[in-house]
Amino acid sequence: MGGLIRAVGPYGLVLENEAHPFQALAHAIAHQQLHAAAARTILARFISNVGNGVFPTPEAVIAAPEAALRAVGFSFSKIAALRDLATKTLEGVVPERRTLERLEDAEIITRLTEVRGIGRWTVEMLLMFHLGRPDVLPVDDFGVRAGFQFTYGLRKMPAPKALALYGERWGPHRSAAAWYLWRACELKRAGKLPQPLEQVRMPRVLKLRRRPAKSASSVKKAAARKVTKKAKSKRGYK
Repeated sequence: MGGLIRAVGPYGLVLENEAHPFQALAHAIAHQQLHAAAARTILARFISNVGNGVFPTPEAVIAAPEAALRAVGFSFSKIAALRDLATKTLEGVVPERRTLERLEDAEIITRLTEVRGIGRWTVEMLLMFHLGRPDVLPVDDFGVRAGFQFTYGLRKMPAPKALALYGERWGPHRSAAAWYLWRACELKRAGKLPQPLEQVRMPRVLKLRRRPAKSASSVKKAAARKVTKKAKSKRGYK
């Protein structure tokens, strides 16, 4: 990581505006599986048509006819996610920003992933870019994993669990580590990343194999073979 830091320069993560968590998560839902430009167009229509020029409130989202939300450009699945987000905001599951800032990272992840369509990665982006949390390593992020591969000269991207184990050494500054790994991807695309900057051996992540359950017939056959073997042994056979 030291070599990458020297290649990139000073840490420069820029925080997003201090939006209400409802607004930040609505933005995230809009951007899912879409190009950024297309998502911005849909959000502009959403603000104009549903919010009358301002970002819609949870109440406005719930009250809006499905046809109006479809006309904005949202798919049926995104409409369901937005309405669930609005409902859980009114219920307090998704709290206001001031309340969210008092919670630990793990509690925020647990609460916000209750919303339909909101996964761990989305919440980790909110933690990093909206709340400025310093110790977040989004190991499922493609760019973070690819940046690690490029930086450390691996033949393939690390598995998320292995990256999480290795990344423990970067705490409590894992958000900075993620930011630098993203920059490694940019240097790679620009042809400015020496290969490799550092050598590393990834920790092994052991997988426990479960033995398949034995059927009743296989248990009976095994018992019969055992009895036969004992009988042969008594008669002097092997």
